[in-house]
Amino acid sequence: MALLNILRYPDPRLHKVAKPVAAVDARIRELIGDMLETMYDAEGIGLAATQVDVHERVIVIDTSEKRDQPLVLINPELVWRSDARVLGEEGCLSVPQIYDKVERHAAVTVAALDRAGQRFEREVEGLTAVCVQHEMDHLVGKVFVEYLSPLKRDRVRAKMLKRAREEQQERQKV
Repeated sequence: MALLNILRYPDPRLHKVAKPVAAVDARIRELIGDMLETMYDAEGIGLAATQVDVHERVIVIDTSEKRDQPLVLINPELVWRSDARVLGEEGCLSVPQIYDKVERHAAVTVAALDRAGQRFEREVEGLTAVCVQHEMDHLVGKVFVEYLSPLKRDRVRAKMLKRAREEQQERQKV
């Protein structure tokens, strides 16, 4: 397995729409393993393939307390959304150290393929439901900051660009 590079907002590649996975094969299973390793290393709870510059419909999530219950979603689709909504603080591995409130459905049912290519459906709620919706947004080229006001979004963009310049300057000093 290998650690993958996580794209950072406002990288335009984060806005690419992911294509369906044609076959769950060794390449996809290796991608899943690398994505899980990358997500755990970055201390995240979810990661979409788009975030690692692979534009296929693959998501990994682990919201368990012990971080030992990964949920793999290949070609996920939301087949049900609750009417109830929740407003919660969200962050993103592609927008590190930035958090803001986003409204999501409180519960959803997701249909997807697992690592073996078997179709399943699972109803999730709470943090896992929010995470599923957040990661599925990545697959259609949407980053959570797009739910924020234009002013907040511009501030986040400016902050991320400044941070990237500072990191580049630090690397050049080495």
